[in-house]
Parts: sequence; C-alpha cells; structure tokens
Amino acid sequence: MAWNQPGNGNNNDRDPWKNQGGRDQGPPDLDEAVKNLLGKLGFGGKGNKGSGKSSGGGFPSKGFGIIAVLLVVVWFIAGFYTVKEAERGVVLRFGNFYNLVDPGLHWRPVFVDSVETVDVSNIRQFQSEGFMLTQDENVVQVELDVQYRVINPRDYLYAVENADRSLAQATDSALRYVVGHTTMDEVLTIGRENVRANTLELLENIIAPYQLGIQIVDVNLLPARPPEAVKDAFDDAIAAQEDEQRFIREAEAYARQREPLARGQVSRVLQEAQAYREQQILKAQGEVARFNELLPQYQAAPRVTRERMYLETLEKIYSETPKVMVDVEGSNNMMYLPLDKILEKQRRTMGGASEMETQGQNSGSSDTSNTGRNSTQSTTNSTGRTSDRFNGGRG
Repeated sequence: MAWNQPGNGNNNDRDPWKNQGGRDQGPPDLDEAVKNLLGKLGFGGKGNKGSGKSSGGGFPSKGFGIIAVLLVVVWFIAGFYTVKEAERGVVLRFGNFYNLVDPGLHWRPVFVDSVETVDVSNIRQFQSEGFMLTQDENVVQVELDVQYRVINPRDYLYAVENADRSLAQATDSALRYVVGHTTMDEVLTIGRENVRANTLELLENIIAPYQLGIQIVDVNLLPARPPEAVKDAFDDAIAAQEDEQRFIREAEAYARQREPLARGQVSRVLQEAQAYREQQILKAQGEVARFNELLPQYQAAPRVTRERMYLETLEKIYSETPKVMVDVEGSNNMMYLPLDKILEKQRRTMGGASEMETQGQNSGSSDTSNTGRNSTQSTTNSTGRTSDRFNGGRG
C-alpha cells in the first residue's frame, strides 16, 4: 500500500518529507550532508545525533594521501596523447620549443608541456587570382594554383605569425611582378609556360629568407582571360596566332619532307660532276698520249700525216651528220640531200600503210571480193600500160 493511500489513518507518520515526530523541517542541511559524506570516506567523524556537532577535529593524514594519489593518477593518465601517421608533433615546454615527435603514442607532463600537431604529408593548395597590369599596359585576369607541403613544423608554426597567409601574399607579389614584365599576348598564348616558370622561381626566392617551413611542390597557371569588353577582339587575335603556329608547323613539315630530296639531288649532281671531271681528265690524258704517239710520225712525214688527219676528221664529222653534200662534177653547184627529212617521211609513209592494211583486214567478206576484183583489174590495166610503154620504147 502506498504511503499516501486514501483511508490510511497514519499518513502523516509515513510522509518522507517529515521526520518521525511529525514536524516539517524542509530540505536536508547541506553542511550535514557534506560531513556525512566525508565521514563515510574516513576523513572525519559523523556528528552526534543529539547535539548535531562533529566529534572530529579535522582531516587525518590518511585522507590527504588518498587525494594526492588520485590526483597523480589523473595527471599521469591525462598526459598520454597520439600523433597521427601524416602528422608531426611540436612539443613546447613552458611555452618554449622543446622537440619534435614522430607519429605514435607519446606522454607529456600536463601543465608543463603542450603539443601541437602539423600535417606534413598531404599536399595543400590555394589559388591566387586577380586583375593584373601587363607590360604593354593591358589588364588581364590571371589565376595561379599553388601546391605546397610543410617540411619543417617548427618554422611553419613559429617562424612567422601565419605561414599560409604569408605564402599567399608572396605568391600574389611574385605573380604580379612577372605579369607586369610580360606582354598581354604572351600571358594569353605562347608565354604562359614562361610566366609559370618565372613565377615559381621568384616565389621560392621570396620565401627563402622567411623560413616558412614550406616547400613549393608546383604552380599551375590557369588560362588567363582578357576583360569582357575586349574579349571578342582577343579571341580573334588568339585564333590568328594559332593559325600562324599551324602554318609554321606545316612549313616545317614540308621542309623536313623536301630537305632529304634536295640533299639527294645535291649528292647526285656532285657525283655526276665528279664522274665528268674524271672522264674529262682521262680523255685529256688519252689525247695527250695519242698526240705523243702521233708526233714522231708527223715529224717523219708531215704532209702525209696532215692529209690523213684531215680525212679522218671529215669522216668523223660526216658520219655524225644527217646531211649529205654532193659535189656534181663539171658544175659549180653542190647538191644537198636532207637524209633526215627523207628518212622521217619514209617512216610516216610506212606507218600509214600499216594502218590501212589493218583496216582492210577488219572489213567484211563482200568488201574483200570487191577489193579483189578491183585489184585484179588494176593489175591488168597496169600490166597493159607497162606493155604499151615497153612496146613504145622499142618502137
């Protein structure tokens, strides 16, 4: 039965908020509760029930020892910490740098040492961008992507106030300097690689004295853009430059194709010239040898030798010419026979006859019989005319 069940005439005696005497005393005393707790832990005596006063005079030495041990245990356990695989720990003792710790489980004295971890394995990156003035006083929008990593955690944390912000400011300064010494066409087209390389070199030189503890891995110059007001004109200019480069590559390809042929022709001409030179030298040596052999004969019989040489020369000349000169005896006229023309005409006549013969073979059988009769008649007439001429000649 519940303590406050209706019908229970002794409810007042079972009320937990009232004492056994039935007098309402309110909440329990806080000091009394603390003393009771300390008494249970052995740090002091519990007060007398009648008087409410403590019989103990203070905390014994045993209680202080337990508290000290508990505090030491808590302090020791709180000193354990873990450094991740990709990190390095920087230990400060009383606020000054003490040492660096590698990944793993470590212990430090709390309230004496403090540890800050730095990621030294992963690559970090940021972008530096903005409108910049070029050497030819044009404005372009340039974006540079910088990749870096921490190589010295101590310098990264304490050499400067904020290493990342310092690197960003140095990057912006280096990029603006390089763009300011480069023309707009180079920044937009063919000079982008030079801008990237020069910016990287200048950035490394700028951050070296500050000892940021940072290593620049790479920088990547993103495609630069002209202002929107002149974007169309610059697109046309870029297209023209690309066409120029394409024509240059095509010309170089053509040159590489033609150069071996030209070199081959040069080599062939040189070889032919060398052969002609040797041929002429040998021919001259042969002429000299023939002259040396002919000289004794000429000295022995000059007239006969001259006539023989003259006749041999004429024979050689006439054998190589298609023209024939005939001296008619008893006349001052000289007959000219164009043998080359005569031979050419004869070849044309023979060619025409062969063509007519081929056409005659391809004609029908009726044409062949008619042709045969006409041929027989022509032969008869020709024979008759021949007989008449012969008889007439006889008469």
